[in-house]
Amino acid sequence: IGANQIVLNEWAVGAGGHARTGLEDNIRLARDTLAPSNAALVERLVDICATHARPVATPAQARQILGLRAA
Repeated sequence: IGANQIVLNEWAVGAGGHARTGLEDNIRLARDTLAPSNAALVERLVDICATHARPVATPAQARQILGLRAA
């Protein structure tokens, strides 16, 4: 989703859905700013979730949502 990741994350979280983030989807925090790490992208998505009063899934909850086996 690249350049539109932030927009799609806002839409998804605002609509009550799930969102994902990471360097595999997008390498930038802004048009002219490379993301220094996955953590920076996750922090941005956590802020979006807070804005919409949405909880962030724990790793165990994410595995359950995605139907993955326990780590």
